[in-house]
Amino acid sequence: MKNYLLLLFFFLVSCSQNNGVYGDGDIEVEEEVDVIDDNKLDSNEELPFTCSDRKLSNISAISAGGKHTCVLFSYGKVRCWGWNDNGQLGGEPKIYDWIVDVEGISSKVLGISAGDRHTCAVLDNGGLQCWGWNKYGQLGDGSNTDRNTPVDVTGLNSEVKEVSTGVWHTCAVDSNGSLECWGDNYFGELGNGTNTNSSAPVEVNGLTESVTAVSTGWAHTCALFSSGGVKCWGWNNSGQLGDGTNTDKNIPVEVSGLSSGVFGISAGDFHTCALLATGGMKCWGKNNYGQLGNGNNENQNVPVEVEGLSSGVSAISAGGNHTCALLNSGGVKCWGWNKYGQLGDGSNVNKNVPVEVVGLSSGVNAISSGGAHTCAVLEGGYAKCWGNNDKFQLGSAELGDFQNMPAEICD
Repeated sequence: MKNYLLLLFFFLVSCSQNNGVYGDGDIEVEEEVDVIDDNKLDSNEELPFTCSDRKLSNISAISAGGKHTCVLFSYGKVRCWGWNDNGQLGGEPKIYDWIVDVEGISSKVLGISAGDRHTCAVLDNGGLQCWGWNKYGQLGDGSNTDRNTPVDVTGLNSEVKEVSTGVWHTCAVDSNGSLECWGDNYFGELGNGTNTNSSAPVEVNGLTESVTAVSTGWAHTCALFSSGGVKCWGWNNSGQLGDGTNTDKNIPVEVSGLSSGVFGISAGDFHTCALLATGGMKCWGKNNYGQLGNGNNENQNVPVEVEGLSSGVSAISAGGNHTCALLNSGGVKCWGWNKYGQLGDGSNVNKNVPVEVVGLSSGVNAISSGGAHTCAVLEGGYAKCWGNNDKFQLGSAELGDFQNMPAEICD
């Protein structure tokens, strides 16, 4: 019956691929066109979706990509769901899919990162494997061929500790605190002083201290250093590098006012956020939907404080055009673009200040913001997702086109 319903749903919805900002043509960015009646969306008063005893369990991490989602289980396996046109779920490409096992990973997985249309996994042997879209070499296997099964990233200098997947490029931090990137380099997002693409890892230039974290956006990259400082490079059309200019950079530049005191970073499509050691937050870059959370919709090329979050934040995640924060209390707040309910506040109205996610005032261990959906790992190893579901990135066809409140992930 489940398969029959999926086939029926597939027949009734449009099967055409997205030709907007996630298209696979030349580099081109288009403004999102809102064709949905917001008043109709706001009238959604259904209770959050639950799946009783079929809840997916033993989840230790979750990563929300452009239109797909992957989870890492406590026993080191990975499963994914959602859009699979380039094999980013780790299986035969198709537009829609159910939750699938990623086959062919060569060792136990310690960490995952879902990009726009590719995915990578950090292995317990220090290796790194990636799969999915590879037009710009973002899988790092020395080719530009899409892969629907995991392939090794070639030529890494040392064991990988962390990976971050963007739209067209990927970066990894190794055990020595060095940083390497690969894929598209049109805007200098690889940070090696050139604008030439690379299908194999290249070292980021001018890094004189150890890198502790990296985050990749649409076409920019930011790194956190052992000193607590932050540097960014790549596309800077909206000020997402935070250096007080809107000029692209192909080598790292300091983020204004953040030479120390930073605990975490997260790059969205065209904005970036930093978690401060004080538990506060600052964001910079594009702000057309209020994704900086400072109470207005004006772009900022230097960091600004997120309203109402001067302390008490334990983790952050910047998505396509929205941002979320995990609080010390275990609660979650989000802000920015909300066309598909990705803020989880029960509405589809954009917010330029943080709002509480319905039903998640406590009990959350981790968060991840995707292109237009958001997910959270809960205490007990369960997960919930909300927002856009046009490619089943929330884990089920039963959820409809969107959910503006957290819905349980079912097995």
